[in-house]
Amino acid sequence: MSPIARFVFVGDSITDCGRDRSDPTSLGEGYVRIIADTLAGRGGDVDVRNVGVSGDRAVDLEARWAQDVVVAEPDVLTLYVGVNDMWRRFDSDDPTSPEAFEATLRRLLDALPEHGPRLLFIEPFFLPFAPGQQEWVDDLDAKRAVVRRVAAEHGATLVPLQERMSAAVAESGLDAIAPDGVHPTPSGTG
Repeated sequence: MSPIARFVFVGDSITDCGRDRSDPTSLGEGYVRIIADTLAGRGGDVDVRNVGVSGDRAVDLEARWAQDVVVAEPDVLTLYVGVNDMWRRFDSDDPTSPEAFEATLRRLLDALPEHGPRLLFIEPFFLPFAPGQQEWVDDLDAKRAVVRRVAAEHGATLVPLQERMSAAVAESGLDAIAPDGVHPTPSGTG
């Protein structure tokens, strides 16, 4: 019997996607569930854990990193963060600079064991849904650059989501993909 491979997904609402936080086996209804179902369909012996929390920024991940990620000892760790680091600047006047965002990401990765998990970074995306949101795009672009740089330095696989989501919107329209600019519909997830 082959050993169980543990996949841990950490991030914000796009990872959380309605999971029941009182049930450690709850995967939510988004991309984590889709991946778990795909892995199960391949017949592998896997343990998939979703520890996403809606609204989280990088500093929020850091506050729970040891208990939610390090203790889980993942074989594969998927990290999706950055949208709320951008969003809070505009809805709460609580900005996160690219430098602070990068420093937090580096501390998260430094807290992993030396021969830690395979890393997969999902690039945060934002699709403007209202006039005057170019400043939002510019803010997130700086954080996306950080994600790309840190992922490359750590040999992580990078999912370039901004490009894919923008192309999907060009083809199908914002309402079909992510009406609020950040939360994908089932069509946007597929």
